[in-house]
Amino acid sequence: VIIASLTISAILVFFIVPLTIVFFIYLTNILLLIYQRNNELKEDPLSDVWNSVRKTIASFWDIYARIWHGYELHGVENLPEGPGILVYYHGAIPIDYLYFLSRLFLWKKRLCLSVADHFVFRLPGLRLLLAVTGVIPGTREECLVALKNGYLVSISPGGVREALFSDESYQLMWGNRKGFAQVALEAKVPIIPMYTQNVREGYRMFKERRFFRQLYESTRLPFTPPYGGLPVKFRTYIGKPIPYDPNITTEELVEKVCKGKFLFSFQTKTAVQALIHKHQTIPGNIWKALLERFDKRRK
Repeated sequence: VIIASLTISAILVFFIVPLTIVFFIYLTNILLLIYQRNNELKEDPLSDVWNSVRKTIASFWDIYARIWHGYELHGVENLPEGPGILVYYHGAIPIDYLYFLSRLFLWKKRLCLSVADHFVFRLPGLRLLLAVTGVIPGTREECLVALKNGYLVSISPGGVREALFSDESYQLMWGNRKGFAQVALEAKVPIIPMYTQNVREGYRMFKERRFFRQLYESTRLPFTPPYGGLPVKFRTYIGKPIPYDPNITTEELVEKVCKGKFLFSFQTKTAVQALIHKHQTIPGNIWKALLERFDKRRK
């Protein structure tokens, strides 16, 4: 009985925070449904009529971010006034990205549309929340329309694969994905790199196993659950934009994102990897990430 109790307790400690996040996400969707019904709203979920409830949601997640992760956002001045494509590293749980969306809306009243994997839209009971927060499937046509309408659009080229199989080495797992570069060229908008410090120390995945990798590659579904939820320090850094160049090809633009010639003088590093190398201890260290909550010099 004692061994069983200790085992169950250990499992709960490992998974309680990720499960709490899932609970809050579903609770948010329920509150949105109540708000929609009470106010008899039929307008487009992206319209300004939803801004008051968007502000409430953003305020809740921003308070959670401040309390649990001492969240900071740096480099907002690097965001263009008009449309652009944000490219970011995908953590085991992209809770840092939710923090970014919330803080951006509270500070700048800007809604950034988010490209998500197709499996997200198969999750039951989240339809309204995804619509109100601007989560889109990310087809070329949808991204171009969003950019034409003046929105920021964010995408993680590594996506679920990066979430599942990257680790404390913070390796980017983009493969041959370059659709974001083609869209940026067609829309004539800049690309802005973004990264959150210690995101892998807060939430982790179990070590990669061939079976789980093959299972994901064949189904494109994330079967491996994340664990952790330690209150490590989170800082999101937005890098300098890579501007639109009419004379550049898709491959060259991907190369610039990969080699980051415009970012923090890291002339041979990737733009996102440059942010990681500048702000992240590699390999990641949970203990150090926890201590950074008390490092006044970095604030």
